[in-house]
Amino acid sequence: MKILLTGAAGFIGFHTAVRLLERGDEVVAIDSVNAYYDVRLKEARLQRLAKYAGFKFIRMDLADRNAVPEVFAAHRPTRVVHLAAQAGVRYSLENPHAYIDSNIVAFMNILEACRHQKVEHLVYASSSSVYGANTAMPFSIHQNVDHPVSLYAASKKANELMAHTYSHLFGLPTVGLRFFTVYGPWGRPDMALFLFTKAILSGQPIQLFNEGKMRRDFTYIDDIVEGVVRVTDRVSPGNPAWTGDDPDPGTSRAPYRIYNIGNNRPVELMHLVGCLEKALGRQAEKILLPMQPGDVPATFADVDDLFKDVGFQPSVSIEDGVGRFVDWYRTFHGL
Repeated sequence: MKILLTGAAGFIGFHTAVRLLERGDEVVAIDSVNAYYDVRLKEARLQRLAKYAGFKFIRMDLADRNAVPEVFAAHRPTRVVHLAAQAGVRYSLENPHAYIDSNIVAFMNILEACRHQKVEHLVYASSSSVYGANTAMPFSIHQNVDHPVSLYAASKKANELMAHTYSHLFGLPTVGLRFFTVYGPWGRPDMALFLFTKAILSGQPIQLFNEGKMRRDFTYIDDIVEGVVRVTDRVSPGNPAWTGDDPDPGTSRAPYRIYNIGNNRPVELMHLVGCLEKALGRQAEKILLPMQPGDVPATFADVDDLFKDVGFQPSVSIEDGVGRFVDWYRTFHGL
């Protein structure tokens, strides 16, 4: 297939592009390569992708209303995997407008382009952050998620609502994937595992919010990509049993689906640190801090629907995943 993939210089986008290219798909990749984190890491990912014959890269801002439809018209992709976004809960407290431009305006442009070019299927990144103030565990796609606790979460919830509108009005098949704390080689430097590894190797203390009692459904990148590709291959169907009398938030009569994509095994932050200390052969100096605004104490993904529909089954343990990340980190930084 010819797949248009946004966010190709990002963590999940890079790994997804590799998987698609290695199986023989043609990938038209878009990324603005912004400076939210070290651009050198993004450029290194793109250099790896450039070695594939089926890879074409376009550097552009998806918030550009005129440029997006031009790219779609020129390349006519059969399917779209939209992973570009402004990420980060804490950053959204400081730079809210970045989330409107990148997560709302850009997504609007993607939806319009998919509609007019009659794209077969749109898969896009949502987030576990949409569960916000929910406390019932595990988080289920069939729960109401109308109480976000950060602008980032609100922007992702808005993406799901916008996608449903286009599925309903124009028959555009869409799937939103709520990612749960993705980690692994080539990961984002603003994420806990990367920050902790850098600090421990530098002899610096690490900061543990909620006094280290946070629980996260850490999900290894290979498991995430497997889920993304399986969902991309299966065009979203409507749910004929859906009814407005008892509306299911995760499905619709329109060709629209939402899925959690996580490990289904929450891990306390202190356990992650323990795995990291073992892999590095060093002890961490820990600074215990209170909960940060916009954060939630725990995440836990119910992935039953994703297993039922596409056979998704995560397989990488936190111990193995952290070890693989440390091996990559040492190699990439020449340590």
